[in-house]
Amino acid sequence: MDFRLSAAEEAFRAEVRAWLQANLPVGWGTPAYRKPESGAEKIAASKAWQAALHRGGWAGITWPREFGGRGATLVEQLIFNEECAAANAPDSINLSVALGLVGPTLMACGTPEQQARFLPRILRGDDIWCQGFSEPNAGSDLAGLKTRGEVRGDHVVVTGQKIWTSFAQYADWCILVVRTNPNAPRKHDGLSFLLVDMTSPGITIRPLVEMTGEAWFNEVFFDEVRVPRAYVVGEIDRGWDVVLTTLAHERGGTAPHARLRRELHELRRLARRGHAGAPPAVRDPGVRQRLAQLAIEVQLARLTAYRNVTVMQRTGKPGPEGSTLKLFWSELEQRLMDTASEILGPYAVLTRGDACAADDGAWARELLWTRSATIYAGTSEVQRNIIAQRVLGLPRA
Repeated sequence: MDFRLSAAEEAFRAEVRAWLQANLPVGWGTPAYRKPESGAEKIAASKAWQAALHRGGWAGITWPREFGGRGATLVEQLIFNEECAAANAPDSINLSVALGLVGPTLMACGTPEQQARFLPRILRGDDIWCQGFSEPNAGSDLAGLKTRGEVRGDHVVVTGQKIWTSFAQYADWCILVVRTNPNAPRKHDGLSFLLVDMTSPGITIRPLVEMTGEAWFNEVFFDEVRVPRAYVVGEIDRGWDVVLTTLAHERGGTAPHARLRRELHELRRLARRGHAGAPPAVRDPGVRQRLAQLAIEVQLARLTAYRNVTVMQRTGKPGPEGSTLKLFWSELEQRLMDTASEILGPYAVLTRGDACAADDGAWARELLWTRSATIYAGTSEVQRNIIAQRVLGLPRA
């Protein structure tokens, strides 16, 4: 395939870059800018940035125009993500779940009423969404979930527990998978896909403090929570078909290489300047070789992302090839942070606020956070099984 951009795509990149330069928060990228620290501040800042993207016509840019998107191509989405990463633009908390998962799922499987009710609010950033899939004994084996959904008239009454639910304590809505038929012949059968108002009576949220010191993950308990049947996506007991649509988008991320490229750029700067009186790490030929290898692998991640987009454009939907991308970038990110840790030595574990911490503890935080990269959105083991069975055509063990 030809990785060179067309003249129209280069013009699109220039448009994105100009808009970002004109619309980033005042002082962004300078020492004078005070980044939000508390969870509530981060949510407010994320909503404000999502609203700015919506006003500029950059929210859900690959969504069809009839759903309020820009109708952009997947290559243009890649370009947009690359430019946002290069500018280190603010994160949009709606990007991963609401825009990336809920929106595409509703466009593919939702009713016209559900689409009209939720899609405009997702684009504006009015609502924060969380994903209620994993359970204590059903993470990688999602079809083994136990949370019950009992159909009673016009409602589905939910009882059970979910875990690892990111920013549930700030979410307005949740996409929730429950078991409505415990007697179904296969565990993939008898599931239903619900849209749940997180202010509903009977929901209890318990934040889980991670080793980064933050508490974005949560346990969520449901005790006789009543969900109107109007908020069932697809058919009762046929929710697995909807789940596969959602997971295909989760595992088909478009441009993880853009973030990795920025992180590698910062790592090279760290290696060139040295830290805490130590000589610059780039004087060591072994370090230079590690950095060169990481640069090669980041480029491979970029090419893999473009290949994945090519498949999506040809078939019209994400495919199992997305597992190749997810597996590669998640393990690459860990290798990158391991290299940063080796360069910093004992200073790598110093956290924010410590006078000797490099970049105010950012490397320590990222080192800890990236341990989760090979777990969320499907573990590396799950991705390898998908690649083996659905891409290579190998038999199950």
